[in-house]
Amino acid sequence: MTEFTPYTSLAGGVLIGLSAVILLLANGRIAGISGIFSRLFEPGTLANGKSAWVHGEKGWQLAFVVGLLLAPLLLMAGGYPIVQVFTGGLPLIAVAGLLVGFGSVFGSGCTSGHGVCGLSRLSIRSLVATLTFMGVGGAVVFVLRHVIGA
Repeated sequence: MTEFTPYTSLAGGVLIGLSAVILLLANGRIAGISGIFSRLFEPGTLANGKSAWVHGEKGWQLAFVVGLLLAPLLLMAGGYPIVQVFTGGLPLIAVAGLLVGFGSVFGSGCTSGHGVCGLSRLSIRSLVATLTFMGVGGAVVFVLRHVIGA
């Protein structure tokens, strides 16, 4: 069973929203993690033909992703344990990761891009995407817990 953590969840949500606002105000960019991550691997040329590395596009994207990876490590270094429980085993986790990646590409975005940034901009496309992935996620949890018994 998952532990109920309202205060840490609220703090996490506030930090995610704050980071999305800061990125939008500072760079005029949407904090969609799947898009930021995937653009790191695209050729580094802007529409005007200039280098994306020289003009800072790749730099902030790399800093954003590195920040996501370092945050839990910094918490652990500060004495806060990070506990993540995977109950399905490595094959199930690998399949789930592939499906999430496929869904992000197919849906033109992820939970941060659509669910946080898109909904706050009142995007109908983001509302449909968020309802779809939340509904599918809920259905998968229901099937795994109550039908399959995992």
